[in-house]
Amino acid sequence: MKFGICNEIFKEWEIEKAFRFVKQIGYDAIEIAPFTIANYVTEIPQDTRRKLRNLAQDIGLEISAVHWVLVQAEGMYMTHTDAGIRNKTAQYFCDLVDFCGDLGGKAIVVGSPKQRNLLPGVSYDQAWEWAKEVFTPSIARAAERDVTICLEPLAPAETDFINTAEEAIRFTRQFGSRHFQIILDVKAMCSMGQPIPEIIRQSAGEFAYFHANDENLKGPGFGKVDFRPIADALKEVNYEGYVSVEVFNFEEGAEVIATQSLDYLKATFA
Repeated sequence: MKFGICNEIFKEWEIEKAFRFVKQIGYDAIEIAPFTIANYVTEIPQDTRRKLRNLAQDIGLEISAVHWVLVQAEGMYMTHTDAGIRNKTAQYFCDLVDFCGDLGGKAIVVGSPKQRNLLPGVSYDQAWEWAKEVFTPSIARAAERDVTICLEPLAPAETDFINTAEEAIRFTRQFGSRHFQIILDVKAMCSMGQPIPEIIRQSAGEFAYFHANDENLKGPGFGKVDFRPIADALKEVNYEGYVSVEVFNFEEGAEVIATQSLDYLKATFA
């Protein structure tokens, strides 16, 4: 397993400084939130993409994934009643695949609860079918670019569409593609009513990415979640992907969050 961290905690920094700091303190990878660069990935020119990829390569840092993919990308909605909006969203997921591939990334994390919530009068089954249509073109594009789209089950407090790993796996399995799997996120799993190691074991072979955080919205080791049994379960199912730090409460500051989260992960995964 490799350790990564999401770049939005460094959003006030120059991106080169963030890349070099992350590498310096011992991370293997950084994860990019597109909104830290532009509102839409289609606004990020090839020259910028190439510079980011080259910068990471030059300093020996991997770009593991892109995430928070619909933040500030106005007009996108996976389960909207308007077919035009769904089609626009389907095309944008293809654009995200290309952006990720251009950076040398391997995964796209799709959480985006506000862009998948059921609208008034829309049934769960109808939303399911519309979401299936929306993802179909980008999964084909992901296969071409060797990128994996990772659907994230999220807590009921965040969304009313796909709340458990079991639901997410049922959705992704419809496509029969290794380029469409799920992501497991510790904070989200805290809402699923099962021990986290049990969810990991039940999801073996179905998740291609892993977010490390705490139920309190901070980094691993900053709250009550014990990562030792989590680490043991990931090893047990032979997970060899990234364990990436994603936080939502930045009060300790980027340096402290990044450094202490990595120290904790290295200690618990040793």
